[in-house]
Amino acid sequence: MPVSISGQVVVIVGASSGIGRAAAVLFAREGAKVVAAARRENRLQSLKDELAREQCDITVRRADASNPADMQQLAQETLEGFGRIDILVFASGTNTPDRAMERLSPELWNSVLDVNLNGAFYVTHAVLPAMRTARSGLLIYISSIGGVVPDLSGAAYQASKRGVLGLAHAIRMEEKQNGIRTSVICPGLVNTELVEKRPVKTPPEVLAQALQPEDVAETILYISKLPPRAVIPELHLLPASL
Repeated sequence: MPVSISGQVVVIVGASSGIGRAAAVLFAREGAKVVAAARRENRLQSLKDELAREQCDITVRRADASNPADMQQLAQETLEGFGRIDILVFASGTNTPDRAMERLSPELWNSVLDVNLNGAFYVTHAVLPAMRTARSGLLIYISSIGGVVPDLSGAAYQASKRGVLGLAHAIRMEEKQNGIRTSVICPGLVNTELVEKRPVKTPPEVLAQALQPEDVAETILYISKLPPRAVIPELHLLPASL
């Protein structure tokens, strides 16, 4: 029987658009206490206002995933406000049009890894102490099928997404004795703002067959409803027609 999400404290990093935003909406509708974090404060406020019209209240926090101090503050403010953190969803992600090695500079490399991989570590490092104390917690990371199967998404993107897989699996092995579970989702093409950063425009007929952010959000919610005795360490979610 699925576990109820109602009343659980859920921190979502990367909640201003795409998968993170869709996840925030679903969790809020399930009655979770959602803390939605991202860099774009205006987008977060728009999300909060949208959900308020459905009588769903969420907390929004401006925070940069690539800034360790922001992630520490996010965790601290959540614990001060709610007393615990039950679920973390890390959905921040970026890429660059200049992804080919002949154009990829050290600065661009660092900017992609800072958001995609370092951010995942920073927020995990911030929330783990409270989860250890509670002897309970679920960490859900959004990686990419590009972190599993080579593609043309670029060296920085693929390295960062493979790194998220390694991070999630390492944490699961180290923290399972503390009641902490990790799950990493590797989606195929999802129709989000990230496709706008491709060096060549994606054809409309391809996007029409892509996953939608809500598809991944539903998967996140499903994983969150598993009982504490169960975990999905790694899940690949692909468009059925591609």
